[in-house]
Amino acid sequence: MLEGDIPKTLLNMTMPMILAMIMLMTFSVVDTFFVSMLGTTELAAISFTFPVTFTVISLNIGLGIGTSAIIAKYLGGGETEHAKSIATGAIILSVLLVALLSLLCFLLLQPIFMAMGANEETMPFIRDYMGIWLLSGIFLALPMVGNSVLRANGDTKTPSVIMAVSGGINALLDPLLIFGFGPVPAFGIKGAAIATAVAWAVCVVWILYLLAIKRQLIEAKLLNFEDFVQASSGVLKIGLPAAGANMLTPIAGAIITAIVASYGTEAVAAWGVGSRLESLACIVVLALSMSLPPFLSQNFGANKWHRIESAYMLCMKTVMAWQFLMFLLLIAFAPYISAVFADEQLVRDKIELFLFIVPLGYGFQGIVILTNSSFNAMHLPLSALILSVIRLFMCFIPIVYLGSLLFGLLGLFWACVIANFIVAVVSYLWFKRILVKNRVDGIVSTATN
Repeated sequence: MLEGDIPKTLLNMTMPMILAMIMLMTFSVVDTFFVSMLGTTELAAISFTFPVTFTVISLNIGLGIGTSAIIAKYLGGGETEHAKSIATGAIILSVLLVALLSLLCFLLLQPIFMAMGANEETMPFIRDYMGIWLLSGIFLALPMVGNSVLRANGDTKTPSVIMAVSGGINALLDPLLIFGFGPVPAFGIKGAAIATAVAWAVCVVWILYLLAIKRQLIEAKLLNFEDFVQASSGVLKIGLPAAGANMLTPIAGAIITAIVASYGTEAVAAWGVGSRLESLACIVVLALSMSLPPFLSQNFGANKWHRIESAYMLCMKTVMAWQFLMFLLLIAFAPYISAVFADEQLVRDKIELFLFIVPLGYGFQGIVILTNSSFNAMHLPLSALILSVIRLFMCFIPIVYLGSLLFGLLGLFWACVIANFIVAVVSYLWFKRILVKNRVDGIVSTATN
């Protein structure tokens, strides 16, 4: 990562992540597909759950970002033993914090979803799904943060395999547990949550074996309190702002879902399908957001700013080209996609309307996501947090609300594109300014020495 060809290095790190992300994203898409076969009410119910589930996932992502950034920087500086101690503390920290957040969401389940616009018809299905999903949240923490430890060490292939296997297990168990077969009863929407919990549990055993025994990247024991505080402090310094930035997305998503809910259950169902398809359409962006930060962090630790700038610009160009291609494909296949997820024509029409408009902004959204990841990789978590606040609460929500108010659901969808474009310009110019500043500071420091 410090000396190799930049395009080749990023390609080798990203390709396994793309394959893994495809499988990982099948969790929500496959769940949505099979649950949609139960009916529109069940589909709307699982659509309501996305902001809450993503809040828990975002905490894991933030802790993973902090873990990866700190470990990669120390590895770039040659401090491997310190990196091992930090990895151990990060694993313990993630379990504690995710368990606490999951418990809080479980206790406040009813008021949270009622505030989002859920009604007496959808609420029983939401409780069935989220009750199991939240209680199994601890199973998600270990694989996600553990995979960040592996990526910080330059290994993106193993995390890819782990995520691919977990997605495969979920996809196999979903129809069995939702609809039942032979001695296995039909659990309905609960079955989707059970399948996810089982898949995560398998990955917990796998990642702990790899990290503690086979690779010895973490201590095969619990740290004492003093060592835990010392090891986790650096992770929290970056991880908490990063988690906060990521958790703002589902909070904003909950607000947008409440706005969409004013257009009826069919609109919520269509929004839920579109949101999950967005994850698949943005696979390259999400893969780069995991492979780029370790590259940047190691070069940040080695003060190689020219490599950081080259990698960032390469990723920006790649994302814009790829996401435009995805936009064209989604337009071409929109009628077929809507038919897969919905039987009612009104729901199909709204899904197609979403796919004709919203994906046009995915390239701009990709620039924001990767810039945010780059800020965290360079130990600028507050910049990432401020960027997220600007994007979601100064641009996205106000513009979406105004678009909805003036032009209905059509205006809401176009507002998503406009908001992403505005924030993409801001984030790109901001990061370029930081690169120029650090390059000038580096030249001055070298000349002084």
